[in-house]
Amino acid sequence: MSRPPQLQIELASGERRELPAPSGGRSLADALAAHGLPLNTRCGQRGLCRGCEVELRSGELTVNGAIVTAPATVQACRAKAGAAAAIFIPARSRIEHQPQVGETFEIAIPCAHQPLFAPVAGGRDTAFAVDVGTTTVVVLLVDLVTGEVLSRAGAFNEQIRFGDNVITRIEAARRPENLIALQRAIVMETIQPLLVNACARAGRSLERIAGGTIAGNTTMLHLLVGEDPTPLGIAPFTPRFIEGMSFTAGQMALIADGLAPATPVQLLPGIGAYIGADITAGVYATGMAFDPAPSLLVDVGTNGEIVLQSGGKLTACATAAGPAFEGCGLRCGTRARDGAVSDLDLKLNPFSLEAEVIGRIPLARANGICGSAYVDFLATARSAGLLGYSGRFEKSAWENLPAENRFTADNEQALRLVAAGGSSELRISEVDVALLLQAKAAIGAGIETLLETAGIQAADLGRVYLAGGFGMHLNVPHAIAIGLLPGFREEQVRVVGNTALAGALLALVDRTTLAEMENLRRQVAVVELNLADGFEDRYIEHLMLP
Repeated sequence: MSRPPQLQIELASGERRELPAPSGGRSLADALAAHGLPLNTRCGQRGLCRGCEVELRSGELTVNGAIVTAPATVQACRAKAGAAAAIFIPARSRIEHQPQVGETFEIAIPCAHQPLFAPVAGGRDTAFAVDVGTTTVVVLLVDLVTGEVLSRAGAFNEQIRFGDNVITRIEAARRPENLIALQRAIVMETIQPLLVNACARAGRSLERIAGGTIAGNTTMLHLLVGEDPTPLGIAPFTPRFIEGMSFTAGQMALIADGLAPATPVQLLPGIGAYIGADITAGVYATGMAFDPAPSLLVDVGTNGEIVLQSGGKLTACATAAGPAFEGCGLRCGTRARDGAVSDLDLKLNPFSLEAEVIGRIPLARANGICGSAYVDFLATARSAGLLGYSGRFEKSAWENLPAENRFTADNEQALRLVAAGGSSELRISEVDVALLLQAKAAIGAGIETLLETAGIQAADLGRVYLAGGFGMHLNVPHAIAIGLLPGFREEQVRVVGNTALAGALLALVDRTTLAEMENLRRQVAVVELNLADGFEDRYIEHLMLP
């Protein structure tokens, strides 16, 4: 019997593997995932991003029904291999298992120590709090007797193989078998091992678990309990549930040796289809509802959520910023992880470019650029005169760049971060800038619309709470300079970290928190930006750089 065609796979680390070419019409992305090499299929394998790009170095592949021969760069989700081929997988195209997880937070509100689950001396005296993010998940293990955080564990949400945003996962869930797979991915492939890991770190057995609390956006909580989220993807975007819900571990299919199936798990209450329990938790944990002066909570992500408190009234909106700030759709974009450029400082006359890479890796060996560095680029390139008002390269400044830092090919102009001939091909193009400006315009216009609704200006705010993992790494002056945080002063902005996790912890250690959150969520008036007067005009204005 003849040997089936083989794929010669080379990784950025230099490791080489040999795999059988996929059969049965499977995509190259599916075949690689089946052999332990999952790629960044960030758009749900719809061919809408560059997350799963690989280099075909010899042989041929079928891409969208057409034969493509080496050398070529192709999207693995669109490619099929029926013959021998040699393929190189860039580091930025792989799903890394060491994400930068937002575990840091602050609690700015007093709380009592009266646990949601009563501890049993010598028995169940431990509980867990979870933030289920679209990209990452964090688990805290807590001593119910003392209220002390014993340990924490974080990882990627394993649902990312279905896409990197809630829309792609809602679409995937239309198939019943996918809904089951999505629930398993978050419960048994993500939360369960993290809980086991957290217990091992703390030296506590799962038999001691008395219960848990979970915060997350509305789509994530639906998928968590196996509830159909598809109504969230169609107007009028009606969630199956929004109030706080209680389940057992058994009902959620959370199974682990020693964990009682009857263990109670409390989901925190949300506000709307796209303003979820993670935002309710943030509003409560920051104490913004009780601020004497107007205040604002901003959580920048694929779906940017904004909450304004003015005169004791709460108003909120969600704006589709898109995944650009997480690197999706950008030529060299990536999530924050080891090897990603996180900080940039560009100067002209004389030209200099300084960068920091996560993991303290030399820039020449960096394998991607994350959102915080793109914000730095927009700010410093604009102030240096390299970028004009519209986000295009200014001709005179461009021509004065060192030749090795200028990239021009296929009608694309881009700044190379490393001189030509280096081991890195990292670059930022005008196309990248356009996508970033769309993301920042959605956030900036959303903020200004809420302020206009309340009849106040940015200068009137006493505090701007910048929440979420992206906010932890953002250069605040740069975010202000590009209009992502329009009109604010640096001293107004307070970086508060993972407020969703903070709220889940508060609900665990103080049982009055749930009632307070339910009361808060009912007070929030939701502004639909697509119906708001002036939003479109503000969005267009924000497509420019100040």
